[in-house]
Amino acid sequence: MSRDLAQFDLLVDEAWPAPGRAAEGSWVYRHAGGVTKRANSVLPLGERADLPEAVDRAERFYAGAGLPCVFSVGMGATPGLDEELDRRGYRLVDPTLVMTGPLSADTPDEGVVEVAGAPSERWLRTWWSVDGGRHNAAGDVPARVWAERIVTGVPAGYVLLGGDSDGDADGNEDRNAVGRGVPQGRWLGIYCMAVQPRARRRGLGGAVLRALAAWGRRQGADSAYLVVTEANAAARALYEREGFGVAGRYHYRVRP
Repeated sequence: MSRDLAQFDLLVDEAWPAPGRAAEGSWVYRHAGGVTKRANSVLPLGERADLPEAVDRAERFYAGAGLPCVFSVGMGATPGLDEELDRRGYRLVDPTLVMTGPLSADTPDEGVVEVAGAPSERWLRTWWSVDGGRHNAAGDVPARVWAERIVTGVPAGYVLLGGDSDGDADGNEDRNAVGRGVPQGRWLGIYCMAVQPRARRRGLGGAVLRALAAWGRRQGADSAYLVVTEANAAARALYEREGFGVAGRYHYRVRP
């Protein structure tokens, strides 16, 4: 496996940790009660001489867990895997871009913005209200509990802007924006960028991104990356304005 090709596969896996993990050769079965495909999919890295049988075993594992079998197919994916899954009728969903940008000395310092070491209840409500409604948990654990386990699974910084947190006199919690930054050596992973509908077009998304970037620089990172679906044109435009460019791609394959 080329670690250069797999670099972002590994960074994303580390920054969005599935509470459940099982290694199978060079593949990892990730599961988190069905909450997010990223945490409930096979991370399929490395060469596999037994590719069809390896896919069969993955299918049996997820069937046993009561979850659909999903593969995350990134730049470091096992050669031939995408073609094998296509042959089996797996749907290609959520084509996603990996975007990167430098954290240079010119990065605006948003030091006045608090970056917390843990997400507040308001942070969690904001993120979940924007991104969480489409996630349904399998089993007895509520979906938001799984989500909280994921977003707090590694050390990270959490930014909340809006409502009364930035001086909004009415204190409306439906005007919040949030983001999460994960220090990973020279990289800062940026996740959970979410702006509630009533807070949009006020520049809060850019302010959250800049606050995380400045914080990441203080943690020793010199570059940042984030992931965004190709279909999310508004978010892509924001990230491009903030100096991010496309560095890679991945997608999911979902068993029919």
